[in-house]
Amino acid sequence: MDRKDFLSATGILSLTALLPANSVLAENYRTNGLDKLTDAAGNFQHLPLPYNKNFLEPYMDEETVYLHHTFHHGGAVKAANGDLQKIRKALDDNSLETVDYWTKKLSYHFSSHVLHTIFWTNLTNKKTEPKGDLLKRIEKDFGSYDKLKTYLAKTSKDVDGNGWGILGYQPYSDKLTILQCENHEKLTQWGVIPLLVVDVWEHAYYLKYKNKRTDFVDNMLQIINWDDVAGRLNTATKLV
Repeated sequence: MDRKDFLSATGILSLTALLPANSVLAENYRTNGLDKLTDAAGNFQHLPLPYNKNFLEPYMDEETVYLHHTFHHGGAVKAANGDLQKIRKALDDNSLETVDYWTKKLSYHFSSHVLHTIFWTNLTNKKTEPKGDLLKRIEKDFGSYDKLKTYLAKTSKDVDGNGWGILGYQPYSDKLTILQCENHEKLTQWGVIPLLVVDVWEHAYYLKYKNKRTDFVDNMLQIINWDDVAGRLNTATKLV
């Protein structure tokens, strides 16, 4: 199977129908089948949003989307590139006194880049529901779609401090799993491929929802792009 056939088999190509025709992200899906987190030179890249900044209203306001994507996600990308440069310089200079520090920083910033990239494509402005293989796996691993939503909502709301609620695919057990991630990289499971992420850092909701994280999570679960989640699951199972 060549690369084009593989990408077609994953089902990811069908996701481009959900994104604007001129979307950079849609083009990356068409040509890569995976999130394109780096450029041709290997540097981390910050892609434009796959929709207008007011696309998610009234669930997420335009100003929050702008600030979140531009400064929080964009800042993580810039910082990750800086971390990588510091590591490379330490190796080139054979001066490893600070390499441990920058390796930890890279874990933090690059994980933020990965999760934010997934987050933006996980959201839409219309109601969707899981179906097909995704729904079958949800019912098998959690009992029902309603139970999954309850579990994911509770896990996301109860993150200590800043972090994420995550629905992922665990290839070692061939099951869907729920994670509670603190910051961007803590409390994760080895091998899990994130499919759906709920950002519960305060910057994701504070302008509109103030300190009411629970209201924000409940509203986010109403605009999940389950077609995107299904495509990610299809890709994950093919990759492993």
